[in-house]
Amino acid sequence: MGVMITATAPERTEDVDLRLTPEAVRPWQTVVWNDPVNLMSYVVHVFREYFGFPRAQAERLMLAVHHDGHAVVAEGAREQMELHARAMHDYGLWATVREAPQ
Repeated sequence: MGVMITATAPERTEDVDLRLTPEAVRPWQTVVWNDPVNLMSYVVHVFREYFGFPRAQAERLMLAVHHDGHAVVAEGAREQMELHARAMHDYGLWATVREAPQ
């Protein structure tokens, strides 16, 4: 004798919208931190060479690193910010990636 099994479809209670909203795609930041090793002129050079910043912007960011201990040098997609942080490490700078505050 066989056993008869019956199955019923699960009930659908609600539709979920899986589209990404601006709130769901928050930007990330590359942050360069102050260190006791690199000269301020070298940090300006790195910011100009790698990011292509004009001298005034590179100097402003370097001064933020020097006086405030850190500066946000880029903001965007996480993968791109990780590439920037790796590049800063290659230049000998201390950099991290963080989710941008709301």
